[in-house]
Parts: sequence; C-alpha cells; structure tokens
Amino acid sequence: MSSTVPWRPKAGEIPTSPGVYRFRDADRRVLYVGKAKNLRARLSNYFAPLRTLHERTRRMVLTAASVEWTVVGNDVEALQLEYTWIKEFAPPFNVKYRDDKSYPYLAVTLADEAPRAIVTRKRGIPGARYFGPYPKVWAVNETLDLLLKLFPIRTCKDSDYRRAMATGKPCFAGQIGRCFGPCSGRVTIEEHRVNVDRFVAFMQNQDRRIIDDLNRAMQRAAAVQDYETAARRRDELQAANQFFEKSAVVLPEHADLDVFGIDHDELAAAVQLFIVRGGRIRGVRSWTVDKELDVPLGDLVDSVLQNAYAEDIVPPGEVIVPELPDDAPALEDWLGSLAHRRVRVRAAKRGDKAALLDTATQNAKQSLMLYKTRRSADFTTRSRALEDIQEALGMPDAPLRIECYDVSHLSGTNIVASMVVFEDGLPRKDEYRRFTIPASTDDTDSIHQVLTRRLAHLAGGDGGASVTEPDATAVRGAEETSPPTDAAVVSPTRKKFAYRPNLLVVDGGQPQVEAAARALRESGVQGITLCGIAKRLEEIWTPNADFPVILPRNSDALFLFQRVRDEAHRFAITHQRQRRKRDIGTVLSEIPGLGPARVKQLLRHFGSVARLKTASEAEIAEVKGIGPTLAGTIRETLQGDSAPAPR
Repeated sequence: MSSTVPWRPKAGEIPTSPGVYRFRDADRRVLYVGKAKNLRARLSNYFAPLRTLHERTRRMVLTAASVEWTVVGNDVEALQLEYTWIKEFAPPFNVKYRDDKSYPYLAVTLADEAPRAIVTRKRGIPGARYFGPYPKVWAVNETLDLLLKLFPIRTCKDSDYRRAMATGKPCFAGQIGRCFGPCSGRVTIEEHRVNVDRFVAFMQNQDRRIIDDLNRAMQRAAAVQDYETAARRRDELQAANQFFEKSAVVLPEHADLDVFGIDHDELAAAVQLFIVRGGRIRGVRSWTVDKELDVPLGDLVDSVLQNAYAEDIVPPGEVIVPELPDDAPALEDWLGSLAHRRVRVRAAKRGDKAALLDTATQNAKQSLMLYKTRRSADFTTRSRALEDIQEALGMPDAPLRIECYDVSHLSGTNIVASMVVFEDGLPRKDEYRRFTIPASTDDTDSIHQVLTRRLAHLAGGDGGASVTEPDATAVRGAEETSPPTDAAVVSPTRKKFAYRPNLLVVDGGQPQVEAAARALRESGVQGITLCGIAKRLEEIWTPNADFPVILPRNSDALFLFQRVRDEAHRFAITHQRQRRKRDIGTVLSEIPGLGPARVKQLLRHFGSVARLKTASEAEIAEVKGIGPTLAGTIRETLQGDSAPAPR
C-alpha cells in the first residue's frame, strides 16, 4: 500500500486560511464536505500515510480523485458555506439525517385583516407568527382547542371568511362554534384584533398570572350575580389550568432554551430535542443520524445544530448540548444571526439544566436502541442483511443461526462469558448460555476455553442432540445452565446446544478470531464459518486474513452484526455483575475504609461467609481494626446483599 494518494496537492498549495473543502471522485461527484479554521492543517490529516488512517476515512480518500477548497473570511462564513454545500450535494460520506419529515407549527397570520390561527407544516407565510414545532399534529390541535377557549379568534379558511363577510352570514366553522372571527358575527374586526394580540402575547410569555386574573374576574361576576359571565370565566379558567398542566415545569419561569440529548455509536446517532419555553417543556423532537465516518461527539453536535435550525427555525437565547464543538464561538455567531440576538451554546455539567440534559440523553439512548431494533426486526431487512453477510464472508448458505460470544471480567476476576443466539436475524433468548471461567491468562485464552467447551457438543457429529442439560450442582467452572433472567424457562429435559450454528461470531479483532479458530481446528468440527467484530472501527475479521472485511457503513448487515455483538456484551456484563454481587470479597472491598487486610481479617475471624452474614453488629465490631461505625456499615451492606446463590 502506497504511503498516500497520488493526487495529493502540495502542502504549499493549500492556504492556511479558514475555508470549506470538497472531496470529489473521478466523476466529479462530491463525496465529502468539511470546514476548517486552517485548511492546510486539516487537509494534511487526510493525506497522512494510508495505513495510519481510520479505515473508513481511508476508503473515502481512496475513492476520491481530487480535493478543492474555498477560502472564506471567518469561521462563521465557513459554517454557512459548509451547511449550504451539504444541503446542495448530499455527500455520501457526510452525516445523513433520517428526520426528513416536517414538524407542525401553530401559526397566526398577523398580516391578514382578521388574523387566523392555523396548524401548518409550511414555513414562510408572509407576516405570520409561528409557535412550535410540536411533535405531533394531534398535540398542536389539542393545544389550539384549549387556547380558543381562552382567546377566541378566527380559524376558518380565507375563502369562507370572504364569503361570510360579503353575505353577512356566519361562516360554517362559526356556525358550529369553531370560529370566533368577525365572520362569525360575534365581534368586530377591531375587537377581534385585540383578542389576537392577547393570543400572541400569551403564546410568547405564557404568563401564569392569567389564572389569577380569570379567577378574580369569575369572583367579581358571581358577586354581582352575572352568572353567564362567571360561567364563561370558569370555563376559561379550566382551559388555562389544563394548558399549564400539559407541560411539566423543569426550570425557572424565565428560562427559554433548547436541550439536545445525543447518544451515538460507530454507525448511527439519535438526537432528542427538548424545547423549553417559560421553564416548561413545550415540544419534543427526535431524529436519527447515519454516520459514514466516525466523527467525534463535538463535530456531531456541530452538524446536529446546523440541521436543527434549518428552514428558518429561530433558536432561543440558550442552547444546551452534551459537548461543545471546536468552533463553538463561530456557531454562536451563526445562530445569533438567525435569531437577531445573542445565542449561547453551553455544555451543562451540573444543576437543573444538566439534569434535563441527562433526561434528554436517556431518551436519545432509547430512541437509538428502538431504531436499531426496528431496523433489524423487519423481515425484508433481515433477509437482505443475512444475504449480505453470506456474500461478504463467502458462506455457502445464509447464516440462519448465528452464535456470538463475549467475555467480561473485573480486573481479571469474576471471568464470565456469554453466548447469544440469533435465528433468522432475531434473538432466541431461550437459547442463550452463560459460562464461568475459573482461570484465564487473557481474553484470547478465555475465548479459546469457551469455544472449546461449546464445540465439544458438536464433535460427535450429531449437533449436540444427544447431550442433555447437566445437573446445575455438578458444574462448577463449566456452563451456567440456569436460563437467563430475560429468557423463557428451559425445561430440565431440553437438549443442550440443540442446533448447529452456521456462523460463530466473537467480540474482538484478529487475536480473538485466531484464538477461536484454534479451538475450531482442535475440535475437528467442519462447515462452520467464523468471524469477529472489532469495536470502534466495526471491522469484520476472519481467520488468517491480513485485512478486515469492510461492510458499507450504513448496511443492514453491519447493523445486524452490531446488534448481535451488543446483545452478547449486554448479556455477559449482566452476568458478571450478578456474580460480583454474590462475591462477598468484592462486596466488602467496596465499603469505604475496608481495605484488603481488614477483609482478610474479617473472613479469618468468622471462618466463613455464612457466619459473617449472620453476625451481629457487636460481633463484627470485636474484630481487630473494626470499630462500631464501620461494623454498622458492614452489617448494613451485607443485609442489603441478598442475591441468591447460583443455581
């Protein structure tokens, strides 16, 4: 492999000014658009020796045939030009957003003679004032229904309004009590304009003092026996209370900000946006992002904000993100130009805003998990993924049964491994197995041990059909035969390892794959394909290969591999944590003030874990070096550690 590409421009040809660059292929198609404060410094990273580049960056550079750049005056101009070019060229190696739908808004057409309130996805209506966006159409319709009880204004179509004003007959919406404009015959144009102004002012400030005002107005009307007015104020008061109850108070009343929670992995990201106005969450948006290159979180934040505030969406005065991008000052200037005021981009670390950011991030985690699960659950998608895996690995048949193995430990102790099973691209949790490993030198040795024990059930040539589940009390350091907590209960007579896998997957790179291949050779089992998936780079390694198999970044096959690997990791680490809780030495070592010497002294004094667990606080305090306070902590910890013994 050559050190770099032959079309690399000379370093002296590249300016050191800020600017935007484009990589193009031989057909002049734009592959990637990026910005830089210093073009020469940034582009030199792409032309480093090819062997040192990230695998997917290397693929992009090798696909390209040229690079061109445009110098701009400052970082803000670079940000604007990068955004324009990404929208124009849709480069395949840039981040791709799957949120291609528009969101509904509540708009008031202030330029009309009699402004009306409408629910619309269209932006740019001349003279209109927008509120939102809202996550669903039903949410904004529900909000409008409540607000019309407070501020009755026009909702009918313009054609109905003109017809009603020309004929003097109320519009149809007015006849059924859905329109309260001049066309309904209830108010004049001037009176209606006053109601519209009140409506807009309330939507801007959402001042809770309106509740006290309505309550006083109701009491005054009732005092003078004007019960019709009192009833109207009562209905308006109920509507106001319902409006405020529908949005939770999360920050002080003056707080107007957007909170972006982001969760991402090597292939995709999920974004959860909380729109906070007046201290209350007024709207929620979520979307997913496909990543072709492995961009860091700061760069992802930069791209997310550019996408979020497109289409003339005005940012608030403060934007909360999980990590500040390198060009945060330029980003603030760009957002400020959209809002016509100062906009601050902050990474909240503590307090209420940090707590809200954490909530948004947790929602993003759920969205990402759901996105990946739904993507791999579709039958057509699963079939395509299995066919792509078959082709990529050169398998004779599609891998209808995949077994994946992962090892988990805590600083070399409590070593466990997991086996998860996917059939037809879906998890078979009743087929999951857990392994305990008494001793191991490293992860490769652990993988070898686990695969050796599993493949022993196939060595007889019957696929393990004659091997039944052994008595759990007879296995110590062998397979954990109790079914996983999230799987169906396995019958005691169920055949162990009942089916032969088409594909064995190990979590790891070339060393782990070679260890698994050695176990496969030693077992004598034939006809099973083996591979490993390396973390971070998401490369697929096969035995005796000099280079990994690189699946397309956004392919369904790679998503299936990732989900299988993540499930094996989850299952292994869950089992490891359960064992750690049962390990009394580990539990004791986690107590502040109780070091290894005192742990040994405790176990030596009581002779067994069982006696220590039943000892009283006074008896524990008798041990040398253990005072009454520490004895109480030990007793409380052991009482809380009530995990059952392994079955």
